[in-house]
Amino acid sequence: MEQRTTRQKVHVIACGAIAREIMAIVRVNRMDHVALQCLPAIWHSHPQKIAPGLEKAIAEARAEGAERIFVGYADCGTGGAIDAICEREGITRLSGPHCYSFFAGNADFEARWDEDFTSFFLTDFLARQFEAFVVEPLGLDRHPELRDMYFSNYRKLVYLSQEADPVLQDKARQAAAFLGLAYEYRFTGYGDLKTELAAL
Repeated sequence: MEQRTTRQKVHVIACGAIAREIMAIVRVNRMDHVALQCLPAIWHSHPQKIAPGLEKAIAEARAEGAERIFVGYADCGTGGAIDAICEREGITRLSGPHCYSFFAGNADFEARWDEDFTSFFLTDFLARQFEAFVVEPLGLDRHPELRDMYFSNYRKLVYLSQEADPVLQDKARQAAAFLGLAYEYRFTGYGDLKTELAAL
């Protein structure tokens, strides 16, 4: 108990799409030295908003006295912009190119890339929010004829599952059918996210 109460607080600024998983890891591992701040999950679909939003959140956290900050994003389509911020601020981020990679385990994701090159990925969050984060932003609810234009080069939908939830598996299966893709299920747990948060 004394060790936990004397630990330096870590301010984690993360994507809202992985908030549930971060909170589960924090709770199970009794990481009461972690304070979580989430930025909008919808930026998952608009990566150009991530770096400016992250810069603002870091500045605000510093102004409020946060000394130790960790970025709960991988590169996430920012083309190195998050890395530039981290280098300038002297902080670190989640390793890997995106959440699919760190959930699968970055080494495993890279090793399977040749077979997964034509795969569309879902996580638990995206299985839950498929309509809001895939169907509606792509306009497939209004223009279903666009489906084949967007997804003709994909061969399968791979569901990288953090929790073995039959309801989410069914949602992911339905998503694959909606997109006209073969379905593959892989239970990953929290992957490298758990390892890197535990290292805090």
